[in-house]
Amino acid sequence: MSETKKENQEMPAVGEKEEMSAAEEIPVGEPGAESTSEAALAAAKEEAARHYDQYVRACADLENYRKRAQREKEDLARFANENLIREVLPVLDNLERAVEHASTEEEAAKGLLEGVRMTMDQFRKALAKFGVVPIEALGKPFDSAVHEAMGQIESADQPPNTVAQELQKGYLLNDRLLRPALVMVTRAAAKTSETENP
Repeated sequence: MSETKKENQEMPAVGEKEEMSAAEEIPVGEPGAESTSEAALAAAKEEAARHYDQYVRACADLENYRKRAQREKEDLARFANENLIREVLPVLDNLERAVEHASTEEEAAKGLLEGVRMTMDQFRKALAKFGVVPIEALGKPFDSAVHEAMGQIESADQPPNTVAQELQKGYLLNDRLLRPALVMVTRAAAKTSETENP
């Protein structure tokens, strides 16, 4: 009987056994419990940093969008009259041709010629208010960005690729090409070989 008494003392009761195992699994104040909370804290900090980075990027994208929209709005305002001006420029061309033609006529056309010149000047000033500027082409080196070559002329007086004649004026609208100048460009004069026969 003494042996069974010893066994009963060594073996705990069923409820006591469960309490002891639970206490062994999560002891209070041990480093294992702190490491899981530190890992959770580190994960939360990493997620917060990721969200902050996304927030900063979204703010930068929004600011870039605002700037781009403002630029597009300004360009639209600056170049809104482009189609209207394209339609008006041939009228100015015809006035210039009329002045050129009338200047070769007799004295009788002087009054008409002066009136057309005044109209042209007023027209140019009105276009200049909207940012339309003529392209100076005559005597300048050929530039394919603002000139359109209609042909070539042999010339010994000017260097090759120089604008010798302007057939139609070109225009810029707020420093952007509105219409290229139609020009004739010089080329080197053909060399004539002088050979004398004895």
